[in-house]
Amino acid sequence: MAVILMDDFSYFANICFNYFGDRVKYWVTMNDPNFVATSGYRDGNGPPTRCSGIFGNSCVGDSEKEPFIVAHNMILSHVDVVSIYRTRYQKSQRGMIGITMGFEWYEPLSNSSEDIAATHRARSFYDSWFLDPIILGRYPKEMVQILGSNLPELSMNDLSKLSYGLDFIGINHYSAVYIKDCLYSACEHGNSWSEGSYFRTTQRDGIYIGEPGEVDWQFVYPQGIEKVVMYLKDKFNNTPMFITENGFAGNSSSIEDALNDVRRVKYLHSNLNSLANAIRKGADVRGYFVWSLLDNFEWLDGYSIRFGLYYVNYTNLQRTPKLSATKYQELMYNFHIELETHTALK
Repeated sequence: MAVILMDDFSYFANICFNYFGDRVKYWVTMNDPNFVATSGYRDGNGPPTRCSGIFGNSCVGDSEKEPFIVAHNMILSHVDVVSIYRTRYQKSQRGMIGITMGFEWYEPLSNSSEDIAATHRARSFYDSWFLDPIILGRYPKEMVQILGSNLPELSMNDLSKLSYGLDFIGINHYSAVYIKDCLYSACEHGNSWSEGSYFRTTQRDGIYIGEPGEVDWQFVYPQGIEKVVMYLKDKFNNTPMFITENGFAGNSSSIEDALNDVRRVKYLHSNLNSLANAIRKGADVRGYFVWSLLDNFEWLDGYSIRFGLYYVNYTNLQRTPKLSATKYQELMYNFHIELETHTALK
């Protein structure tokens, strides 16, 4: 079944390249595959809602094996599609192809060697899980050591396909958390062994990692986007990057509050300043996309939260610009000028 679905995905991608490649110059094979694998096949919160054991009794599946099988198939599907583009279309169409990952920034809860190692494990079990095989041709060593036979092996045929890799890394970034070790330290609660044995928390000594946003999972930690970019720059030899999503989730109950989205403007301003720091340090960031132009259906949150620069009335679909829509051009202009000034002074 997996082989059939991968073939279907490649067939679909080939049609897209063939019919739209003369105009589309940047291709993303998958968006948030790390979230898809964990949400759909471990936690059971997203489709197809599979889980087992401590992750839930209301669905069926194997939370300790299926996420890795699914991820493995997505990785191989990605490289199949990249190989099609590289061998048949890229030379004439002159485009780029990559994959977009969700990147939450992880800070160690303390300076202990255990928490620092746990932070590396957390990155391995979420981001490097996909990027290491695609770019480096191997799974992260932390995953190999802990998971053993639960982690699918990369065959020689797989490795030959992985040589196609990607042209850029897409980055979806919104927030940050602290990481505490649960493998070698006492830990009352935490992620299971198959997730890397660590505990996620938004507080240290009773103080939040950043100003709480309007939803319970987002905290304003602008230095996070710079740290994500610099981490990827150093690890993957400054592979070109695009910020494919960055935004502020609003849950205002009134249209007046939603339109006067001062907190979104401040969030975007501070994140763009942080991103500019990374670019000044040599990070090869090719573009930035705010999430999102319009309020829309947001995964499991549906229509209950709003990311848009434009307010959407879901009854009649009328669109009204928020404060952030009028300020966004100014923010991007200042961002551009800052970088031009830096380049001129070099």
